[in-house]
Amino acid sequence: MSSTENTSQVLLPEMTPEGLNAWFDKKFTQSMASHEAGKTPKLSIMVTKGTLDWAYPSFILGSTAAAMGWDTTLFFTFYGLALLKKDFKPQISPLGNPAMPMKMPFGPGWFQDIEWNIPNLVMAGVPGFESLATSLMKQTLDNKGVADIMELRSLCIEAEAKLVACQMTVDLFGWKQEEFIPEVAEWAGAATYLGSAQDADVTLFI
Repeated sequence: MSSTENTSQVLLPEMTPEGLNAWFDKKFTQSMASHEAGKTPKLSIMVTKGTLDWAYPSFILGSTAAAMGWDTTLFFTFYGLALLKKDFKPQISPLGNPAMPMKMPFGPGWFQDIEWNIPNLVMAGVPGFESLATSLMKQTLDNKGVADIMELRSLCIEAEAKLVACQMTVDLFGWKQEEFIPEVAEWAGAATYLGSAQDADVTLFI
């Protein structure tokens, strides 16, 4: 038997419909894997809340993803838009967080381990309770070495995360663009956000 005949016997089975389909499936899988390997992941976050505790997840996730090389967009709307103001002082609202443990960031270890269950009536009725809770939370964050909101926002900007402000919210609350940091990349609406979310690999609502 000639070498040509041997070659034909080897190649002919691959030319069957089953063989071609298997070959195509293999090549398609390899091509998709190669494409995914070179793809830049995209993250889209809708930021809707402006309290201290809700600001942390948005800026931590945004700055981390951007630092990892992800194409990151944060869309700030309603109360979350206040996080882009030049001068803002976010606070904690204990009434909006009924499961929030109240721990003291000072004193001996056994005292700091106590979880204080504060009744809603006290949180709502005691003047200045929100300011007290905010102060205690900030001290706790500082004790644990956690960066503050301004630092995390700066990290997002440094890592080139795209900060988008909702123009409708600006108009709704009567704010002016001059009140916000100059690093706001775009003043846009829902259609812009939906376009970003549609192309994103990960979409979050905070």
